[in-house]
Amino acid sequence: MTTTSSLPEHAGRRCHNVVNAYHSTVYFSPDLPAEMAKLGITDPGAAYFLTRAAALGAVGPGTVAATFYNFNYDLIARHVPHCWSVVSPEATLEARLRAADTTLRRLLGDAVDAPEMAEAAELALRATEACTRHARPLYAAHADLPVPDAPHLAYWHAASLLREHRGDGHLAALLDAGLDGLEALVTHTASGRGARQKWVLATRGWTVDDWTAAQDRLRERGLLDADGELTEAGVRLRADLEDTTDRLDRAPYEHLGAEGVARLTELATGYATTVLEAGAFPADLTGKD
Repeated sequence: MTTTSSLPEHAGRRCHNVVNAYHSTVYFSPDLPAEMAKLGITDPGAAYFLTRAAALGAVGPGTVAATFYNFNYDLIARHVPHCWSVVSPEATLEARLRAADTTLRRLLGDAVDAPEMAEAAELALRATEACTRHARPLYAAHADLPVPDAPHLAYWHAASLLREHRGDGHLAALLDAGLDGLEALVTHTASGRGARQKWVLATRGWTVDDWTAAQDRLRERGLLDADGELTEAGVRLRADLEDTTDRLDRAPYEHLGAEGVARLTELATGYATTVLEAGAFPADLTGKD
């Protein structure tokens, strides 16, 4: 399907990628599991999906598995719904925002109070005005949350909305491509852009046997070769997935316009560079094992 865009090619994708780096800092921060531990959730591996899922309310493991897509259901079921008897979704969201505040202040220093931060928040929030709730459960749930007053947290909130909007669309693209959750992870890792296998297995609840079985299924489809590398068909599939995701995520960036997207990308690139240099993410997170 072809579409006409007023933006340069892949401008929305490039903007999203650097904005998402700002959003993602909290999920790699030690502050998040520390805040959750204060509330009685002591497994640091559960903090990520619990704090994102909390926007949906006290849902069960099936809803979390459906909206997160690439987590092993059994891992989720070990924590949900039991976690909601320990801490409410509302308290979980408050803990996440506290962690975002301390994390961003530590990584960015005085930049959190600079005028450019308020500008980034305004641009990102303007982009979210064109996001849509239908068939986008994680975005829709986050869109119902209030916008924080502090500019660095308002920008983080807007970045979260843009991330979830694109993410929900990406899941639709994965489903249409016939990739299950683990197959999506395997192909992404094989592309060199996704998380390393050892990190996926440590955080998503899958085993080496699960990974090997997914590779075998992908080989049967001609998407992986004998060495676990993407075939030409596999490379095309990953490219098509990103193009489809771009198309489903056009609206916020078209709404912001070329000038606004360029400025938000500029500001977001600066923040992304700063947090990366400050060690916000593991150095060996992405690539191939």
